[in-house]
Amino acid sequence: MPNIKLHRFKTISEFHKFRGLPKPEHPLISVINVADVKELPANEISLVNDFYSIALKRNFNAKLKYGQQQYDFDDGIMFFMSPGQVFRIEVEKDTESQQSGWMLLIHPDFLWNTPLAKTIKQYEYFSYAANEALFLSEKEETIIAGIMQNIQQEYQANIDKFSQDIIIAQVELLLNYSDRFYNRQFITRKIANHQLLDRLEDALTAYFNSDALATKGLPTVTYIADILNVSPGYLSGSLKTLTGKSTQQHLHDSLIERAKEKLSTTGLSVSEIAYQLGFEHPQSFSKLFKTKTNVSPLEFRQSFN
Repeated sequence: MPNIKLHRFKTISEFHKFRGLPKPEHPLISVINVADVKELPANEISLVNDFYSIALKRNFNAKLKYGQQQYDFDDGIMFFMSPGQVFRIEVEKDTESQQSGWMLLIHPDFLWNTPLAKTIKQYEYFSYAANEALFLSEKEETIIAGIMQNIQQEYQANIDKFSQDIIIAQVELLLNYSDRFYNRQFITRKIANHQLLDRLEDALTAYFNSDALATKGLPTVTYIADILNVSPGYLSGSLKTLTGKSTQQHLHDSLIERAKEKLSTTGLSVSEIAYQLGFEHPQSFSKLFKTKTNVSPLEFRQSFN
């Protein structure tokens, strides 16, 4: 596999130059009309920005991969990246499209000495592990595009002492709308989440039926997410919405169910069962079991006699 060149942009001006755009009107914030962006060559490249990027794109002739997900851009898709996150773009060959949408670039220095400098990190969709694109309806696209245009008009006007506060307020409005739309997306995906839960149970059953539990221990959240081809953040978010439990809690619940089966149907000692379930120390198994069931493994076994 050939090495994929990594392009790093420390400033918004460098990004503008790379994408064939005029010099930005403000050095620390820029709203870009995607239709004006120079198309990338038909190959695969990796990019990393030292600034925040919020993008709304449609009909983009490329596949984008970041976190654990890959996305096409036939419909309106919005995604968020923090400074330092690496993402890969695979440009499709021999394709023509009328790409559209908006990109908002914000250098961290623009947020300096404002409350948003701290609170922007609290929006979960900026987390690399949790990244999931946001699929927008036409009405939602219109709202987001309007806010983007308001930001652009403000920094294009004569800058005064109110300019930064007004722009920051618009950015916060954009982030809060995005929060609302993400919540809507999780709610409307309950059917898909049920399917995800079924796939999770199948994956855990296969893992527990193999020798992996005894040799490798309980699988990590990242391991299970990779099997299901979703990001750990998306998996936990979906499970929380559907069941109120995190992925880790589901793993422990499945482990306890397997322990109950062995305690009630075999003559293995508690220590033997603990080792088969991947515990190095039987005391750790007994502690987890009692935490989950309010009884010790021996007390649980005795209840069947």
